[in-house]
Amino acid sequence: MDLELPIEKLSHVGTRNLPRLKRLGISTVRDLLWHLPARYEDFSAMTAIADVQPDEKVHIQGEVVKIDTKRIFPRRMSVTTAIVKDDSGAIKAVWFNQPYIENALAEGTRVSLAGTAKLSKHGLQLSSPTYEKLRNGEYGPVVPAGGLTHTEGLVPVYPETEGISSKYLRFLIKPILEQIKISDHLPDEVLDRNGLVNLEQAIHAVHYPKTPNEAEKAKERLAFDDLLLFQIKALLERRKMNQLKSVPIVFDKELVTDFISRLPFELTKDQKVAAWEILKDLEKSYPMNRLMEGDVGSGKTVVALIAAIQAAKTARPDGGRGYQTVFMAPTEVLANQHMETIRGLISHTDIEVALLTAANAWTTYSLGKKADIKKRIASGQAKIIIGTHALIQKGVTFPKLALVVIDEQHRFGVKQRAHLVKNKDIVPHLLSMTATPIPRTLALTIYGDLDISIIKERPVGRQKIITRIVSTKDRAEAYQFIRSEIKRGRQVFVICPRIETSEAKVVDAALPRRARQGTSAQMKLIWADVKAVEEEYKKLSELIFPDLKVAMLHGKMKPKEKQKAMSDFKSGKHDVLVSTSVIEVGVDMPNATVMMIENADRFGLAQLHQFRGRIGRGEHQSYCLLFATADTKTVNQRLKALVDSDDGFLLAEKDMAIRGPGEFFGTGQSGLPDLAMAALSNVELIKKARTEARILLKNDANLTNYPLLRERLDKFQKLTHFE
Repeated sequence: MDLELPIEKLSHVGTRNLPRLKRLGISTVRDLLWHLPARYEDFSAMTAIADVQPDEKVHIQGEVVKIDTKRIFPRRMSVTTAIVKDDSGAIKAVWFNQPYIENALAEGTRVSLAGTAKLSKHGLQLSSPTYEKLRNGEYGPVVPAGGLTHTEGLVPVYPETEGISSKYLRFLIKPILEQIKISDHLPDEVLDRNGLVNLEQAIHAVHYPKTPNEAEKAKERLAFDDLLLFQIKALLERRKMNQLKSVPIVFDKELVTDFISRLPFELTKDQKVAAWEILKDLEKSYPMNRLMEGDVGSGKTVVALIAAIQAAKTARPDGGRGYQTVFMAPTEVLANQHMETIRGLISHTDIEVALLTAANAWTTYSLGKKADIKKRIASGQAKIIIGTHALIQKGVTFPKLALVVIDEQHRFGVKQRAHLVKNKDIVPHLLSMTATPIPRTLALTIYGDLDISIIKERPVGRQKIITRIVSTKDRAEAYQFIRSEIKRGRQVFVICPRIETSEAKVVDAALPRRARQGTSAQMKLIWADVKAVEEEYKKLSELIFPDLKVAMLHGKMKPKEKQKAMSDFKSGKHDVLVSTSVIEVGVDMPNATVMMIENADRFGLAQLHQFRGRIGRGEHQSYCLLFATADTKTVNQRLKALVDSDDGFLLAEKDMAIRGPGEFFGTGQSGLPDLAMAALSNVELIKKARTEARILLKNDANLTNYPLLRERLDKFQKLTHFE
């Protein structure tokens, strides 16, 4: 059977189940075989009926001695009850709304059952067990050729969707495994070096392992495949990048030293190292591709500015002076803040800075219309241009562009960079910045094609933020503390809980019909977030702090409204700002000393740490109050980690360990398949994949001698393409 055979060609896949399978991402036989179990039910040991205990998952075999179906009319429900007997005793099995079972398991049928025993008022029974029929042999029940599929051994349980159960998936998969031959795309020497099983063994064992260890070995092999492909892809991207042309910007030590000496603060050691790495990259004739990770408030912007000043003052081959740098921020609020920060830090220079967003357009030398600002950018007069990602769509030309700085967006591809420049032979240098610390294993894999600079140290003088978990009984006391801080002239952020999709459906139903039409899942969540903010705003402004000035900020406000809310808060017109979870990353409010987070248990550690980073930027002691509703061991473990540590990188590692890599990063964002994502905590496997990728490409640069691996890589690149 061909792995690429469309799923509709299989028997037992009709027009009804086809769209359901496709909803699970299953379109071919390969997709079906690579739809891997989420877990296994262990029915390895067969239990004598007399030994069955309440709440125990069991596998029993016996004979159906009685079966009948009754209808409960008021509830329109059918209940099928069977008495199953073996040599040790008998037990009742009950199924709801499955009347066909009475015909399938007629009296005298030998049956294998697997399920959970429950103690009811009618005694011990198996509730909705999975069943398989056995043949009557000369010496007792006979298992079908090929063994049992659903009730014996380690039984796979798959990710499901409405109408597609694990039983149905097992029914489809097992016959295919018995007849298919799978060619391995990895050379034998790679398998031998890394102690990996071959691909056919792995696929068989991952679906029907004999032992848990066999299942783990199979998953390790399949995870290695995805990690290897990701590493090969990253190395090829890096090689391709090194073959492109960029503008070399020569490091001017005197210029950089003079600028640093004029800063109103001292750079940390990490900032100096990161600046040095970036400036050395800019000297190369091929494009820089660097990610600068910096903990919250660690001073990434000033490091990027050093590179922009170097570019703005560099002599060009045509006799002119200065190249352009584009700073792209994720929001207008942050773009405006970057403008204020940068303009202040370079006020002693003659470098022209421009701001261009949907709502604003001006430069340090012109407060004219957008058309005038675009002309100054197009003429090359404006050397540092700040805006949102809309910059690349605004018909703006950057004739002397050498550097692009992206804030909080890790991926900005070659095509997007090329779109900004007239000379399509030149690709600008790229510096991505993120305030979300990324665990080392994740960075090695997701950003394998990027060089990484890390800023861990905080600027001198920053105080540690005091973090507390606030229980329900202490809420009134916390409100009183907030009031006391405001009386002292301080301000407060309030973050509303992240809304889950199920809650968004309720909000969606309450929307006006016009607003509902064409509403995507993302829009539903935005509307739900808005509702949460409005409710919290009403509660705080009317009930808790009626005498204080409370404002709100959410994703449905217009850019000018957001900007006004933030600027009014910064100028002290409001005491409390209630916001959604999308509060601008990097927002600098020195007078805000309290961060209150509702339903803190709904957020990951990394995001909570981000919220906490919005405060503690001034001279006053700051406080983060975590209002938690859930009281589970995992929640307490996570929140306590935040109380104990203010190291974003350490918290990111803990977050990934507690919640798992998929939850930490989001598999959809990463482009990584689920199994590889799950393997991101396995540093050794990542190292092995990285080493093998280097060896394979060193020996065969285009993988010509490995056609099956090349084919898999081509498909993988289409699935995980970022541009």
